[in-house]
Amino acid sequence: MSARSNSTYGHHGHAELPQEVIVAIQRILELNPENQNDPLNVLSNEFNPIDMLNQLFPDEASLSQLETIQTRLSQNERDLQREIDALKEELRRDQDPNRMQMIQEMISDLLGQMSRIREKATESEAVVRDITKDIQALDLAKKNLILSMTTLKRLQMLVNALTQLEDQAKEKRYGDVSQTLAAVKQISASFKPYTSVHRINQVWKRVQQIQGEIRTQLEAEFDAFYLQDPAKPSKPAQIIDACAVADVLGPDVRRHLIDRYVALELKEYRRIFRATDEAGHLDNISRRYAWFRRVLGTHELELGRVFPSEWKVGWVLFTKFVAITRDDLAALLSKAGSSLTIKALLEALQQTIEFESSMAKKWLTPLNEILEAGSPPSSAPIQSMSSAFEPHLGVFVDAQDKALADMLAAHRVSTSKGKPRTSLDATPRASLSTDADAAPPQTVLSSSTELFYFYGQSLEQCAKLSTGQTLFDLCMLHKKWLRIYAEDVLAPRSKRPTTQTRRSMDSRFDVTDLQQAGLVINTADYCQTTALELEENIKEKIQDAFKEKVTLQAERDLFMSAISVSITTLLRELEAACEGAFTTMSRMSWEKLNQVTGQSSYVDDLAQAVESFCEIIKPLIEQKKYLRNFFDKACSLVLMKFTNAVVKSRPLREIGGEQLLIDLGVVKSYLMRLPGEALVTQGYTRSLTKSTTRLEALLKVIVTPVDPPEGFILNYTLLIGDASFSNFQKILDLKGTPKTEQNSLLDSFLTITSTKADLDSTSFLSALDMDPPLTLGATLGSPGSSRVTLPLSTTPGSDSIFGSLGSPPLSGPPTGSSTDGSASRGLEPTQKREVFSDIRRFVTFGLRRSETLPTS
Repeated sequence: MSARSNSTYGHHGHAELPQEVIVAIQRILELNPENQNDPLNVLSNEFNPIDMLNQLFPDEASLSQLETIQTRLSQNERDLQREIDALKEELRRDQDPNRMQMIQEMISDLLGQMSRIREKATESEAVVRDITKDIQALDLAKKNLILSMTTLKRLQMLVNALTQLEDQAKEKRYGDVSQTLAAVKQISASFKPYTSVHRINQVWKRVQQIQGEIRTQLEAEFDAFYLQDPAKPSKPAQIIDACAVADVLGPDVRRHLIDRYVALELKEYRRIFRATDEAGHLDNISRRYAWFRRVLGTHELELGRVFPSEWKVGWVLFTKFVAITRDDLAALLSKAGSSLTIKALLEALQQTIEFESSMAKKWLTPLNEILEAGSPPSSAPIQSMSSAFEPHLGVFVDAQDKALADMLAAHRVSTSKGKPRTSLDATPRASLSTDADAAPPQTVLSSSTELFYFYGQSLEQCAKLSTGQTLFDLCMLHKKWLRIYAEDVLAPRSKRPTTQTRRSMDSRFDVTDLQQAGLVINTADYCQTTALELEENIKEKIQDAFKEKVTLQAERDLFMSAISVSITTLLRELEAACEGAFTTMSRMSWEKLNQVTGQSSYVDDLAQAVESFCEIIKPLIEQKKYLRNFFDKACSLVLMKFTNAVVKSRPLREIGGEQLLIDLGVVKSYLMRLPGEALVTQGYTRSLTKSTTRLEALLKVIVTPVDPPEGFILNYTLLIGDASFSNFQKILDLKGTPKTEQNSLLDSFLTITSTKADLDSTSFLSALDMDPPLTLGATLGSPGSSRVTLPLSTTPGSDSIFGSLGSPPLSGPPTGSSTDGSASRGLEPTQKREVFSDIRRFVTFGLRRSETLPTS
């Protein structure tokens, strides 16, 4: 049945209905394909009869329903045929030619009726327009008549008001004049469009003429009031009414009257305080301000009482005084030139600032708003008198520079001698003893607190004088002396004298150097912290135009560099303290040991030296972050020295390796307890454990017997984890394996490791230097040269112990010598040492500088 269906479908498969036909059929038959559950009721070109048959007969058992399904399909076919016949009949009736002709005739009649209605509407509109034409003309005439009557009435009112205004002006009844004049100006404004009419133009000119006459009369009235004869005093009430008239006339009249009054009030000031007279000199500036206070007081008690408060005549009087005085001050300061003393300048400026502040406080208004309101409308705002001192305040900054130079002269280093002066030790310090009566050690250098106290005082003083260019210049001066303090005061204290030498067995350390380094660390930390506060304080006070230029980051970095150098000094002293124990370790005959006897004697000496050194350091450094940094580097230093001593002690043999494993465990336990509970960190513990674990792996390979070779090599690959020929050679050298046995072991190593593809080509042994330096002093010389590869570290840099030996992880880039390896090695270009793989060696060649440099 399926085959037959396939052939039938293939025969009729080309008969497809267009999509628009399907959509039209669905719309006519009101079919919704989304709600059809029967696939037979869906009109689609994607109908598949095979899928339909499979749906009706899903299995062989369903063939028993064949007759039922056939009957249902036949019934559906009959129903569809009846529906098709009904639709055909309906279509035949709708397509009757007689009916279509009747419909077309009805449409033609309808269009004719619409045309006749349109014509009737046009005729009706014309009739209505003719009827209302006379009414519209009457409305327009009425409107024009009303406007003419209103205009004539206003004209009559204006003429009457002008006559009344003339009489009032002649009688000086200014109270009535102000009201009448306001009415005249308001009414006359409506006649401006009609000035082409001769009569109205005459009235308009008369209005302007009367205003000019009143203005002239007011000016004479005010002049008489300003210069009144005490025997014939003017009436204040009349002047008050005159002020109202001036307001009506306009702001230009009001400003002219005020300027006239101010000029008369300050006329005497110009005469008394001429720059050529003694009263006009800079040292008599207080007399200027006293004179103005008296004038202002007289103004407020006498003449100024007649002016309306909104005129702000007092502000205008003050602004004009400021303009005159500022010009005089600028001329006096420029004339003084280099002869101007800082004392005279600051006294004059202080008096000026106090006077301006008192005026602003008197009127409860900022000074700039007073000057802006009192300035002429057509000009820029008048600047304050204190701004005239701005170009000459360089004298103040120079005075601060000289004061700082004098204050720090005793604490700076003489560049000619290259060593600190005696005055560097600001306060005698008690030695570190157990005496209960001993004075507490000095925390920071007193010169640093004096410096920042001076900074605070000068900043407050300068902010009162100027918050513009002068304050920025003072900031630059602060930057200069912070840099000088870091380079000339702190830096020499953090450098150890190069003339000191120690014997290799001398485990004592210089307590004075420790005290000095701790003092520098505390002082530098105080300076960089306070410098940040100083920067924020300056930004709060300075003008917005200079805020972005204010920064002390470079100076803070110098202080951080001083901290780094001081920590390096402490590490150098620690190395000297441990040198005796490590020298003893390297001189022991490890190959001759017959048995393991517990920890070696040098371990106790080492632990005692490190612990005593750190116990002295702890109370000297205030900030725990620097102590933690020191202990991280101290741990790295001890392990590095231990590793170098192991390399120098070869051959070790199996018994020697076992003894060193015990010693390493004891050293690890000492180092784990070294910082104390308050200072130990997870990073410290993790780094210590990682480094000692790798060193233990090295010693365990040394302890392993070479017989059988396969077992020895397998243990190497498990503990070390690489297939490096050179690294295996190092192990043989450390064990002291005879040369005759090494060749066979190396051949076996190559054979075995060639089959182990999972082994790396390098490991932590790749950085192991088989010819380590005597001391690490060359590496600890400067923070910038502290790029020492960490011992027993697979990743040179981040995982290594000595990766940051010279500088703590603090803010700011480290400063110091170059990190270029060739520059720090101290070797001739032709010299060559054993290098294993392309990974950095265990100890950088920079450590060998101490061997090649001559002793000074």
